[in-house]
Amino acid sequence: MSLDGTKIQANASRHKALSWAYADRLEAQLQAEVAGLMECAEQADAQNLPDGLSLPEEIALRQARLAALAEAKRTIEIRAQERYAREKAAFDEKVAKRQAQEKATGKKPGGRPPTPPEAGPTATDQVNLTDAESRIMPVSGGGFEQAYNAQAAVDMDTALIVEHPLTDHVNDVHEIEPALVKLGALPEALGTVAHLVADTGYFSAANVAACEAQKITPSLASGRQPHPPPVWERFTEPLPAPPDADAVTRMRHRMQTPAGRRRYARRKTTLEPVFGILKHVLGFRQFLLRGLAAVRGEWTLLCLAYNLKRLHTLRAAGAAAQAA
Repeated sequence: MSLDGTKIQANASRHKALSWAYADRLEAQLQAEVAGLMECAEQADAQNLPDGLSLPEEIALRQARLAALAEAKRTIEIRAQERYAREKAAFDEKVAKRQAQEKATGKKPGGRPPTPPEAGPTATDQVNLTDAESRIMPVSGGGFEQAYNAQAAVDMDTALIVEHPLTDHVNDVHEIEPALVKLGALPEALGTVAHLVADTGYFSAANVAACEAQKITPSLASGRQPHPPPVWERFTEPLPAPPDADAVTRMRHRMQTPAGRRRYARRKTTLEPVFGILKHVLGFRQFLLRGLAAVRGEWTLLCLAYNLKRLHTLRAAGAAAQAA
């Protein structure tokens, strides 16, 4: 099984994104305007108001905007809390690893100690006012778009999409464990997933351990490799891995073997054509619906359309092979 993701544009413009810093400035401005209008309303009998100015309407309009701002800020705060929890867990793991290393060697680990994360929203944290569940994400070719992260787990032999999670996570590192849950719930008739191949965006020690816990052999790239690789490396076996090697070391050693290199090389020929057909042949480059639940349904429908097209091709190829 090969796993990868692609960014698909949401039905929202990134120019409709509201940052935490701008929300604070706009909130202060609207509150000052409401206070000024209320004061003007109290003195309305004593002064002439401009023609067409309705104080109750203007006050109600700004109060509605303040309520929308408060809701947007609550969304940003919730996301900031989730990010802090993830960063705090990663920070604690790094600190524990350094402490264990210092205890084992009696020396302080080299390099700078990890920096603890800061709680709360940052000035650049954003929420989109058109589709609040979409996120600004980097896209291939450079630049950023308001998008969703559409994932696909593809069978390497048939190029059929077996699972198709869709998330609002910018990075792919959090997608391994949810994918493992879905792959573990597949019908027995489809067989058992033996290998999972993914690029560097999915690599972490926790993800490698999670794959092995599910009795799935992971091949997660842990760094960029020279391209093309030296010819002798492609056909020679590496030195044996240490007997006490951890899961990450064992995986890296396995991926340096000729068989491991061949398996990982199939990733591009498995996934890139799938996303190419979805985007270029079927012409799907932007979601029509809004909100995570609705967009997931749209992504499911698209993957079903692709699988029907692919099954038709496989059936025709099988019939041709039988006739030959």
